[in-house]
Amino acid sequence: MQYALKDVDVLILCGGKGERLREITKSVPKPMVKIWQRPFLDIIITYLSNFGFRRFILGVGYKARIIENYYLKNRKKGLKIIFSREKRPLGTGGGVKHAQKVIRSHRFFVLNGDSFCQFDPHKFLSFHKKNKSLVSILLRKENNCKDYGEIKIDSGSRISAFNEKNNNIKNCWINAGIYIFDHMIFKLMPSIQKFSLERDFFPNLHGRGFFGYKTKGLFIDIG
Repeated sequence: MQYALKDVDVLILCGGKGERLREITKSVPKPMVKIWQRPFLDIIITYLSNFGFRRFILGVGYKARIIENYYLKNRKKGLKIIFSREKRPLGTGGGVKHAQKVIRSHRFFVLNGDSFCQFDPHKFLSFHKKNKSLVSILLRKENNCKDYGEIKIDSGSRISAFNEKNNNIKNCWINAGIYIFDHMIFKLMPSIQKFSLERDFFPNLHGRGFFGYKTKGLFIDIG
């Protein structure tokens, strides 16, 4: 089933400092690093807009003005780009929580601005709705898991465990950094402002409408 994505918000988290790319990100934030002569963030937005998404929220923080100025000068025809600026680093969870005031759609996508994974958002959203999920995570199979934490799911696609990085694990399912959230998820978030989705929030969602969707698409992490 095809869903109209023009009314579904996309939040892209772009506020990190990019510590692992320090030599490159001294002058620009990590999502603005150029790949094929284009900012990496531009590649993500173009890919998603081709599916019908029209409303993008950029969660900015570190060197925010560079991202803001670029999209104010290079307006995308037919797209609405909104900024959710953090005055101080809030982490991935805090970044989502901070953007609540500008998120309009009941269900919304969340992506990291420094990674890309090929996927079909129509199928992902259908999976999310079918399972009546509060949070759905896009999962990708990785042969070498030393740089990633392992995510385990049961036979019903419910996420049952998050495991830390382990050099001995092979062929595991990893978090591809793409999520669908139900708006009511904000009620379950910590009261603190700064927190991590991956470390502080997701591990506490077991048994609360938390599902993993498997995909085989190309995965790129520029970090």
